[in-house]
Amino acid sequence: MKKNISTLFSAVALVAALGTPVGAAAAAVVATAATAESSSNWPQFRGPGGAGVSANPNLPGRWSATDNVAWKADVPGRGWSSPIVWGNRVFLTTAVSLGESEAPKKGLYLGGERPQPKTEYEWKVVCLDLATGKTLWERLARRGLPQNPVHLKNSYASETPVTDGERVYACFGNVGVFCFDLDGKPVWSFPLEPRKMRNGWGTAASPALFQDRLYLVRDNDERSVLLALDARTGKQLWEVERDEKSNWASPFVWDNGARVELVTAGTGAVRAYDLAGKPLWSLRGMSKIAIPTPVAGDGLLFVSSGFVMDKLRPLYAIQPGASGDISLKAGETSSTAMAWSKPTGGPYNPSPLYYDHHLYVLYDRGTISCFDAKTGKALYEGQRLPEGRAFTSSPWACGGHVFCLSEDGVACVLRAGDQFEILRTNPLAGDDMCMATPAMAGDRLLIRASARVYCICGHEEKGR
Repeated sequence: MKKNISTLFSAVALVAALGTPVGAAAAAVVATAATAESSSNWPQFRGPGGAGVSANPNLPGRWSATDNVAWKADVPGRGWSSPIVWGNRVFLTTAVSLGESEAPKKGLYLGGERPQPKTEYEWKVVCLDLATGKTLWERLARRGLPQNPVHLKNSYASETPVTDGERVYACFGNVGVFCFDLDGKPVWSFPLEPRKMRNGWGTAASPALFQDRLYLVRDNDERSVLLALDARTGKQLWEVERDEKSNWASPFVWDNGARVELVTAGTGAVRAYDLAGKPLWSLRGMSKIAIPTPVAGDGLLFVSSGFVMDKLRPLYAIQPGASGDISLKAGETSSTAMAWSKPTGGPYNPSPLYYDHHLYVLYDRGTISCFDAKTGKALYEGQRLPEGRAFTSSPWACGGHVFCLSEDGVACVLRAGDQFEILRTNPLAGDDMCMATPAMAGDRLLIRASARVYCICGHEEKGR
């Protein structure tokens, strides 16, 4: 599959170079085929480019617990990692308690210092058939007693896996990284030494994959590092120490045309590195907890953090080509490296969404703001969403609509654009707690709830 995509794009370049009407038409056909093939895959957290956006016009905009549900599949254990998709396969991670475990509660709360677990777990990777939801394979990565506790609303499988179409890479924060081929055959594993997290809240930063390298951020209260692994062998290529304590933000690969940057949000600073781990720039001025993953659009990088108990909850729009310390001085909201910023515009858990020159920011307590992505002008701010007291999963967009999924399993559907307009709400079953960010694959939407995965499709399925 990966080779086929490369071949298609090579063909695009060839026929486009012909400079003839026939060549242009052929390029358009091949480009369309390439887009169709790649759009059916959702290889990482928030999909291609980490954007959370699909261009497929056939994705459903309406559903319920029964309407437009192609299938639903129960998943053992608990995991807040997102589904990923390659071809006809859906990949999930989960952690199964072999004894009693405390159920999560909906809503926003700190949870206090967590006790050491006394129950063994099984860390698993599960593969489902995209068309039917049938389990194709299930692999045990590890069994044992967790060495660290987790927040009541966290899980031992909160990091979203990633795939390159040849291998699946599953990261379990204080356990290890486990690599399988698409048929479930083990390829390699890399152990991760358990390290203490703030208040025993556990880990959640997903790995990033770029050009046969797997990048992991391990921010904790003992020894924080950014490291790179060879995706083919699992060999560690390099490691960079970070002056950070516990964070939960996933690294973001920003290919801005001038260079490729590995961007890491942190409490002490946002830092960008080149692909060899050399620091490029840093930005101080974040809230006490960094969770949202950066996103790019309109030539800018949007970085945020928004711990709800902090006065500083920033949202930054960073220009490409920055170097050194680009921190803003007191009273500044822009600079040569900073297109614009909002001192209280950042979200706590959900990552911002860039869509059609707009930047949407969803806040945990059920409000949403929209900014002009290029200028930072507020188009609307703090608008209340119905049918949801808490939002943890990140928003997504397709077909001119923005979707926000509450922990209660209700998706609010907004019309994308300058005006705040709610079109409808789509509820799932009342007992289905939702914290994972959904995936879009072709004309299918995959929503992971606390105990199952829903496949939403806007047309009837054969053998449904």
